[in-house]
Amino acid sequence: MRAVELISDIIPPLKFTENGERAMDWMNELRVSHLPVVNGTEYVGLISENDLYDMPDPSEKLSDYFTVLPKPFIYGDRHVYEVMKIIADHKITVVPILDENNAYVGCTDLLYLMSQITAVNSIKEPGSIVVLVMNKHDYSLTQIARIVEENNAKVLSSFITSREDTTEIEVTLKINADNIDRILQTFNRYDYTIKATFAKGNFQEDLKRRYDELMNFLNM
Repeated sequence: MRAVELISDIIPPLKFTENGERAMDWMNELRVSHLPVVNGTEYVGLISENDLYDMPDPSEKLSDYFTVLPKPFIYGDRHVYEVMKIIADHKITVVPILDENNAYVGCTDLLYLMSQITAVNSIKEPGSIVVLVMNKHDYSLTQIARIVEENNAKVLSSFITSREDTTEIEVTLKINADNIDRILQTFNRYDYTIKATFAKGNFQEDLKRRYDELMNFLNM
């Protein structure tokens, strides 16, 4: 699942010309602690309720008081794993989403993300990560899963990342096996290009750590 598919229709961005009072009213109404600020389609930054509390006069325009705002964001083609990482790293409740031209397209929030979180529960399962590169027309999850299952393993989750200016895609697989040598050999026999593998390595531990950090953050 890509970040653009997680955009919430409930949370609008704040215009840079809005004032602090309006921003606080929206946060209270939407039950979030952060809101994206935009100037047209330009993403200005992410404002927090703490920023608003620091304003000596909440009736001031945001543009008159804030010259610089932190700018955490994610591109729309990035995976839900990376949305989780942004939330855990920055301790934010809303993640702004930009397109390839750095224009603001929307945001996702914790509540909506939590409704989708079951799709990535395989992060906590033991196993390995395999990243394949192929042409879009050659992609067949059925064939990929069959190759894995023929080697006594299963695909726990998968996601696709498009590559810019090419018809190629990257397919990232989570497989419930630590030793994947036979699986990799079979992929090679079927002429799949293996870009990377992570078996009991830092990538697997980092994903699990990010997941645990997010869960701890949500339970605060």
